[in-house]
Amino acid sequence: MSQTSYVSTDGVDFAARQEISFVCTANGHIFTRVFSDEITPPTDWDCPRCGSPASRGDGTPAPDRAPARRRTHWDMLRERRSMEELEQLLAERLRELRAAQEQEFSDQQADIWERAAD
Repeated sequence: MSQTSYVSTDGVDFAARQEISFVCTANGHIFTRVFSDEITPPTDWDCPRCGSPASRGDGTPAPDRAPARRRTHWDMLRERRSMEELEQLLAERLRELRAAQEQEFSDQQADIWERAAD
């Protein structure tokens, strides 16, 4: 079964576009991206092949930016919870762990006494 599209593009005005080329600064990969004519295209883009930064192929310089700081697990945790909440959670978890350790120790002691009684 063949697939034939009956959709016609007659009379359709497509949005104006611009094709911008980028060059990977690390490995020289060249690729293009299409943007609307209504925006100012970015001066840099991540290379789709290796993930390295790529600059515009037309020589437009990238603005100087401070290197992005990676968010750690702690940073994300601090965004969701206050220090008071974290301290409460820590205290609660420590109580649970200590109770489990005490129970385990009691069970071990009971086993030792049982074996000694036999």
